[in-house]
Order: sequence, then C-alpha cells, then structure tokens
Amino acid sequence: MEGLSTMKAPPLDPPRRLVRIATLGFAFLLPFLTWPEAAGCALLALIFYVSILPQLEPNRAEPAGRWSGSLLTPGSAALYPLSMLAVVLIFRHQMMVVAAVWAILALGGGVAEIAGSSWSRPPLPWNPRKSWPAFATFILAGTAGAYVLARWVAPAVSIHRTLNLCLATAAVGALVSSAPIRLDDNLAVALAASGFMFCALLIERSALDSNLPYLGVRIVLAISVNAVFALVAWALRFATRSGAVAGFALGVAIYLGYGWKSFLILFGFFVLGSVATKLGYAKKLARGIAQGRGGARTWREASANLLPAAFFSILVIITHREAAFLAAFTAVLAEAAGDTVSSETGKWLSERAYLITTLEPVPAGADGGVSLPGTMAGVLASTAIAGLSVALGICRPGAADLALGAGVAGNLLDSLLGATLERRGLLTNGAVNFAATSFAGALTLAFLLAK
Repeated sequence: MEGLSTMKAPPLDPPRRLVRIATLGFAFLLPFLTWPEAAGCALLALIFYVSILPQLEPNRAEPAGRWSGSLLTPGSAALYPLSMLAVVLIFRHQMMVVAAVWAILALGGGVAEIAGSSWSRPPLPWNPRKSWPAFATFILAGTAGAYVLARWVAPAVSIHRTLNLCLATAAVGALVSSAPIRLDDNLAVALAASGFMFCALLIERSALDSNLPYLGVRIVLAISVNAVFALVAWALRFATRSGAVAGFALGVAIYLGYGWKSFLILFGFFVLGSVATKLGYAKKLARGIAQGRGGARTWREASANLLPAAFFSILVIITHREAAFLAAFTAVLAEAAGDTVSSETGKWLSERAYLITTLEPVPAGADGGVSLPGTMAGVLASTAIAGLSVALGICRPGAADLALGAGVAGNLLDSLLGATLERRGLLTNGAVNFAATSFAGALTLAFLLAK
C-alpha cells in the first residue's frame, strides 16, 4: 500500500531547515514592521525559495508518500512563502494572525513531516495515507510555535485566550493538512487557519451572555427539530445514515445561530437540492451521471456544504458582528444551493456541457462543465436563498445582494476548480465544494468587515 502507512520520507535537508528557521526570524520582526514591510519579508523569502534554494540542492530527489508538508516538493516549495505573503496581505491589520499561522506552517507542518516519516501507524480513519502521530505532532508543535509568536506580537491578549486560540487554530490547520487530497496543502492550511483565527478573535463573552436567555429553549428545539428532520431525510433516502447524523449535528449548530429562521434557510437549501436531484433521475441514471445511492447524501456531502454555514451560524451568537456572520451564512447556503441545483439541472436538461476554462464541449456532468440551463437554474436557486433570507429578516437587502453575489462567485470558483484540479485528480468533489462554500462566506465577510 502506498502512502504514509508504508513509505517514509527522510528528515528535512539542512538548507531547507535553515531557510525555515530564517523565515521564522522574519516573523519575530512583525511587531516592529508595517504591513508593507512584513509583505516585503515574505516576498524576500519567496524569491529565495524560487531562485536560490534550488541551487543549494540541485540533485535532490523528491520522496514519495509523506505528511503533506509541501517544503519537500521541488515544484511547489514556493507555496510556503507564497502562502505567507497571501496571509500578510489579507490580514495586514491582524499581525497576531499572521505570526501564529506562520509558526503553524513552519513548525506544525515541518515537525509533523518528520514524525510522519518515523511513525506511519496508526493511520487516520479519514485518510489512511497519514498517521495519528503526525496529526498530533502537527497540533502540538503548531500550538507551541504559534503561542510563542502570538504572545510576542500581541502581548496585550491574555495568556489563556492566546493559548486557546493557538490550539484551536493549529487543530484546524492539522485537519486541513490531513485531508485526503493530492494537492500541496500550504496555501489551504494558511488560508483556513488564518480565516478561522481571525473569526475566533472576534468572539466575546459578553455576546454569548446576551444570548444566553434565548439559548435554553433554542437548544431543546434545535435538537428536537433536527432529530425529526434527519430521521425523515434518512427514511426517504435523501441522506444516508452517516449523512443524516452529520446533518443533525450541523443542523443543530445552524438552528442555534438564529433559531427557526436560520433553520428555514437550511430547509430551503435541502428542498431545492433534493428536488433538483430527483428531477429526471431515471434519465440521469440511464446516462450514468446520476448521484450515487439514489441521490442520498453522505456525511462528506453534508460536511462540505454545511460545515462553513454551521461555523458562521455559531459565530452569530458569540460575537458582536451578528449581521456580518448572518450574511456570510446566507452566502454559504446560496452557493451550496446554486451549485447543487445547477449541476443536477444541467445533467437533466442538457446532453452536453462546456468546460468553463476552454469552452471545450464535454459530456453533461463532467467536472468543470457548465450549461445554460444549469447555470440559469443555479442562479435562480441562489436568488431564492438570498430572497428567503431577506423575507425572514436575517439579512437586509444590501447584505443579501452581497451574499448572492458571493454565492454566484463561489459557484464560479467551484467550476474552475472542477475544470482544473478536480479533473486532474488533485482535489475531490467534497474538497471543491468545501472550498467554494467557504469562499462565498469569506468573500462576504471581506466586504462587511473590511477596515
């Protein structure tokens, strides 16, 4: 069997180890630098990786099977400093985030890579190519490095809060890095970890305290309503057993955000997606492009579409940025509804689609293929979710328009990733869906929380 379970990678070469230490040295300068100067440091590291580092190890061979730290890959080594440059530019007003994520990438990924080469078992249940020792080491080393740098950059933040933030962010980075995809993970880890930490920094105890009077009854209703909903979805074969369980857990989180109103948005997405899947199912099945298992969704599909929505929904009740996170929540489900409806409608009504990158004709249902009926149906589905959000008072019209635009942009990203990375087998469909829904929510927040 190929992968970490049987193959071991050697420790980092001395040149690369020195470069990694040097880039962390840049991170220690962050309290004394403006954000353009910090970006310049990341740019210097990028230039070094691209132009000088290959000359220091010209005969290095690439090992197969490793913890997905990308510093050992000649073709993608530049993604490490490039990822940090992107984080600096995006979170230029939150240098604590930049410092913590820099340490998580450098130490978490690097030490986990060494651990994975030494202990290949037991494997992770969701990705047998990677091991529990490497996963745990990523979290421990990433937390330690992130804590030191975060305290150095932002000493005003309390010790306990800094530690909790760094631990949670390192865990998010480890989860993303352990995903069963073949793509280099530096950029994905950097963006996911930094986005998570930025949102986590907005958490305030006073926000939770103000919502506590409503949460007692809401928790009971959330569990009851979602239990019935999950059982019905499973009984009607709209979801598998795992999909029903995942949908229940994520549905509870979504209900807690804004009560029955946020649940109705979820229900609207479920109805739109389920109806679109069932329409013309016999025809799609005969052509070999129907959703498997009779259209029932598994925990993977449920998580890819609903995990970002659940995350933003919880943030509604523990931050004072309720309107922004409600808009992001709406954008996520607008993208998910648009993607599901466009794909299923296109497969039903179109014999042929066109690759979004080249307009080359491809069979309906092909990764990255778009069709006019599917695209129109997808936009209408996203519009329905945004309109329902306005009708329920979750979003104001302006914020709903922004959420709709972000949802459509997420659908475009989904098609682009499908036409490029998914077609090459570098990303799974679930990873593409998760990236697109997360992008829609993040894009909405970028406009509403921009300084």
